[in-house]
Amino acid sequence: MQNIKLLQQELNKAIVGREKEIDFMLMGLLLEGHVLLESVPGSGKTMMAKAFAEAIQGEFKRLQFTPDVLPSDVTGISFFHPQQQSFVLRVGPVMSNILLADEINRATPRTQSSLLESMEEKQVSIDGETIKLPSPFMVIATQNPVESQQGTFPLPAAQLDRFLFKLSIGYPTIAEEKMILQQFGRSPGEVHLQKVVTLEQIGKWSEQVKEVSVHDDILTYIIQIVHSTRNHPYIELGLSSRASLALLQAAKASAFMKGRMYVIPDDVKSVIEPVCLHRMKLSTEGMLIHDIAEVMKELLKTIEAPVEANSR
Repeated sequence: MQNIKLLQQELNKAIVGREKEIDFMLMGLLLEGHVLLESVPGSGKTMMAKAFAEAIQGEFKRLQFTPDVLPSDVTGISFFHPQQQSFVLRVGPVMSNILLADEINRATPRTQSSLLESMEEKQVSIDGETIKLPSPFMVIATQNPVESQQGTFPLPAAQLDRFLFKLSIGYPTIAEEKMILQQFGRSPGEVHLQKVVTLEQIGKWSEQVKEVSVHDDILTYIIQIVHSTRNHPYIELGLSSRASLALLQAAKASAFMKGRMYVIPDDVKSVIEPVCLHRMKLSTEGMLIHDIAEVMKELLKTIEAPVEANSR
């Protein structure tokens, strides 16, 4: 746990006022889950992803998505080498520990879908050959909602469901903005961090997260939350079984990050929004009178959380 705190401290040097988002990205790394960062341009999404990767002793690749990026630019290609007189396999940027998919919604649906196999099965198929990706493997994708109607391609539900967390980054406070100006006014965009965590250490933490105990009452609580979204009059697309597994895994990672080896109801509550909101869709009637976050909050009030003492 000491090394996790050291990693958090190192990241907080370069990322001002984003402690909560950093924690969720660390949880994603421990679970080999993927994170979608959404915010207006210039809010530090790309810098946060780069700083996160720089503090970890692993392979980092960045791919800037544009409409002309092809699936082979992401996964790789098999091409004929004239000197060797044979086909040579060249794996794309997905062959990394952390892949930054910058402005993912600018790529065409065909290119976006090329990431599906990598994100779900931790492998890539090129011309019939299947190649395992390194462990851990994590996609950090960014998108901005401002230009959603200007040459962008919104991620389909199937793709959004592959992201463990969706984090919406707001504007910094006045105090945080002042710190940003003081810290980065001389060299904007530069990030220099020490690599404080090895891949072996991350692997050990991931194994420990799997050992976090979950009481049967907590499992019932998660199931009640998921099923209530499927029967709500204002929700057209409720949570899937993948979402219930994501809730469970995220709650375990949350408990581990807080130094506990057992899950309590507050762990589940703390991860509900980033795990669930991007996987749900309101009905036409629901969109006219409600916000998805408001619906989720009201829904949670109708579900009784288990007694904390029973969650050990």
